[in-house]
Amino acid sequence: MIPSMIPSVIPSMVPSEAHPARNAAALPKTGARSPLAQLLHALNQPLTGLQCSMEVALASPRTLEQYVQGLRTGLELTERMRGLVEAIREVVEVAEEEEREVEEERNEEPQTTELKTLLREVLDDLELVAEGKSVRIALDGSAASCWVGRAGRRSLAAVMFRLLEAALSLALRGTALRIETGGAPAEAWIRVRWHAGPQSPAFSRPELGLLVAQARLERIGAEWERERTENLETVTVRMRRFSAGGGNS
Repeated sequence: MIPSMIPSVIPSMVPSEAHPARNAAALPKTGARSPLAQLLHALNQPLTGLQCSMEVALASPRTLEQYVQGLRTGLELTERMRGLVEAIREVVEVAEEEEREVEEERNEEPQTTELKTLLREVLDDLELVAEGKSVRIALDGSAASCWVGRAGRRSLAAVMFRLLEAALSLALRGTALRIETGGAPAEAWIRVRWHAGPQSPAFSRPELGLLVAQARLERIGAEWERERTENLETVTVRMRRFSAGGGNS
């Protein structure tokens, strides 16, 4: 059983081509900003809010009820900051892992992972989560879709668990989570789609889970793309095959 970090759930409707169509209504792009840069930027808002709350409390005498409300607000902001700091810690650990492993990986043989089988095993661990949210899970794709890279099967399973768990949390109750795999010999891909409810706060726990999954996938050489069209969310992970001498390219 893969350790759970964040609750999750997913839906359906996925085209079979490897590159999803763009749409003007898609989620705004974050440009070249890394997951760590996004998290550090997000931390500024609750920090500023907490400072303002404390300054207001000290500005003039207040009633007991006002002090209690100020403390509640401060606790809410502190809880948000704790979540962000935990995610920042995980993303920093990803970078540190990369530095430690870069020399070791030069001498490692690439491993072949059959993606559909791996995803089926991950989804078995999330079955109760999906049932609790009444979300149907559909897994489609080529049984021959494989990724050849230096990341071990266990590492890849853990990061896919994180991605799918977060998606389940964001999925609308009673919808479906759709996962597809495919790709040509040079590039495998995984696509996850779900129908989301009203847009959740940008840095809620499941959103932080997606950011951490993005950082970990990018560390092993994958490309991450996320789009939203109306209430349909799509995450596409492209995983280029390892080539001797050139890494994952």
